[in-house]
Amino acid sequence: MKEFLHALRVQRWDDHRYYHQSRINQSLHFVSAVSFLTAYALMFSNPSVAALIGWLVSMVTRQSGHFFFEPLGYDHVNQATNEYKEEVKVGYNLKRKVILIAIWALAPMSLYFDPTMLGLFEPATDRSALIDQVGLIWLAVGVGGLLFRTVQLFFIRDVQTGLVWMTKILTDPFHDLMLYYKAPFYLLRGQLIDPMDHAMQHKGA
Repeated sequence: MKEFLHALRVQRWDDHRYYHQSRINQSLHFVSAVSFLTAYALMFSNPSVAALIGWLVSMVTRQSGHFFFEPLGYDHVNQATNEYKEEVKVGYNLKRKVILIAIWALAPMSLYFDPTMLGLFEPATDRSALIDQVGLIWLAVGVGGLLFRTVQLFFIRDVQTGLVWMTKILTDPFHDLMLYYKAPFYLLRGQLIDPMDHAMQHKGA
C-alpha cells in the first residue's frame, strides 16, 4: 500500500508540474473539479444528468485549459520539451485526448443509425428522452475511456501504474479542488503563469 500511495503522489506531482502551469488552466480545473463533484453526487440518482454535467461542463473546462492556455513551448521549470512531456504522459496526452473527444462527439450519432442501441433503449419519442439517452451514451464513453487506458497501461507499463492512474483520475476532482482553489485569485491579480517556485524548490531538494 505504501508503494501504491507513493506512486500516486508521483503521478499527481508530475501531472501538476508538467501540465498545469497556466493560472487560467488551473482556474478552469477548479471549475471542473466543482462540477465533477456535482456529477459524482448525481451519479446514482440521475446518471444521465451526471454524465451531461461531466462532459459538457467538467470536461469542456478541463480540456480547454490544456488545449488553449497551457504553454506548449520549452518547459524551463522542468527543463523538458513539450514533445518529451507528451511522450511520457501516463494518461491521455493531447493526441489521445483528440481521439477521445472525437469519439465523444460522434457517439450520439449512433442513435441516428440505431435508435435502440442494439436493444438497450426504447426509441426516443421526445427531446427529453433523447437527451437522457445521449447522457447515458456519454457515460459509457467516459467509463470506457477510463477502463481502456487503465488496461492499456497494464500492458505497456505494469498493473500498478494502471491502477494508480485510474485512482488518480477518479480522485482528481477532490485533489484539484484543494490544489487550485487559489488560482482564480492569482489570475485576478494578473498572474497568467504559476512561477512554480515549489517545483523549483522540490527539484533542488
